[in-house]
Amino acid sequence: MNFVQNTERGCLECKGCCETSGSKLSVHDWLCDIPEEEHATAYVEVQFKNTRKEYFLNEDHIPLEKGDIVAVEASPGHDIGMVTLTGRLVLFQLWKHSTRHSTINKKIYRIARPYDLERWEEAKAREHETMIRSRQIAAELGLDMKIGDVEFQGDGNKAIFYYIAEGRVDFRQLIRVLADNFHVRIEMKQIGVRQEAGRIGGIGPCGRELCCASWMSHFTSVSTEAARLQDISMNPQKLAGQCGKLKCCINYEADMYVDARKGMPSRKIVLETKDNAYYYFKTDLFKREITYSTDKTIAKDLVTLTARQAFDVINMNQKGIKPDTLLPESKETQTKKSDSHDILDDNVSRFDSARKKRKKKRTAAPADGRPKAAAEGRPKRSPKPSADGAPQAAAKASAPKSPRRERKGNNPQPTPTDGPSPQ
Repeated sequence: MNFVQNTERGCLECKGCCETSGSKLSVHDWLCDIPEEEHATAYVEVQFKNTRKEYFLNEDHIPLEKGDIVAVEASPGHDIGMVTLTGRLVLFQLWKHSTRHSTINKKIYRIARPYDLERWEEAKAREHETMIRSRQIAAELGLDMKIGDVEFQGDGNKAIFYYIAEGRVDFRQLIRVLADNFHVRIEMKQIGVRQEAGRIGGIGPCGRELCCASWMSHFTSVSTEAARLQDISMNPQKLAGQCGKLKCCINYEADMYVDARKGMPSRKIVLETKDNAYYYFKTDLFKREITYSTDKTIAKDLVTLTARQAFDVINMNQKGIKPDTLLPESKETQTKKSDSHDILDDNVSRFDSARKKRKKKRTAAPADGRPKAAAEGRPKRSPKPSADGAPQAAAKASAPKSPRRERKGNNPQPTPTDGPSPQ
């Protein structure tokens, strides 16, 4: 596979990638290396604003590649979109979305010309202003609905208004007012809150792009039972996504948790001993452990058992035997010294260097008044001769000596006397 350096995106791209590889609902063409697969079918996938995709027929066999801007058939007029997929992989997408080939009647006219692109850009520039004005009109008419997005057709002759409503809305009067204000053909499409979040896009709490905006096209119902199976906290703020509904990712691992719970005892079973009855409290599927409590509602006298130990107690209860305790008597808690060394157990101050305080000791002079070196019999260290020799010594002798500061205690002050001082 030949890779090409994309300087704009700063990455290596292959033939299966295109400018829309990082866009919403992009599909990687993993059959791009096979020459026969490029012309295996005349169907082409074209993407419009946000997540809207449609399939068209390339009857004139126009050479198309991923990323080309094309003019396609619309009713009325024509629309402008981007080619996102060609070849045999389009047939897999049709099968995935349950789309019959007989229902695809629209065809591709041509590759968009500069004039088509100019009209397309003008139409897109009107979308935001039109959405704001349409919301004001809907509020004036007293309709219980929210217009989430507006999409103009490529030629500017038609506008699609995407709205959200909990119930059924009679918007016949709204269509008349919108047509009089904007002078285009009006089409209303109702979408759900999850589809709106996919059209707008955003970043989820995981740090990645929203699934509904990147790859998810079909939305399945999510229930709180899937969260209970995974022992997720029933906090509405954490369970809800940006659309206000339960997060779609809750269903991703639900089936795995269902399979993992097959080898665990039921939550409804109560373990009985001679002293107490133990009720289910929580389960750790990764460690295959179950925690039981003597109270149904609060954590009291918690005991943690493995799945095998719990089944042993259940079998004993079914035979009418009540053990003294849930834990086996031979099991004694012994603290074993681990082979691995945990640095968190060490003292933090081990990195600090020990500061040694040096005390200066005063050395006492000998009784005979001689210096310490002479008293001990050591030879007096002679000064090192300099390179200049005598001139430095003469200069040092001729230099005026600075007057020493006399100590205050060695200069006694004259005391005043009764008689006059001698002149």
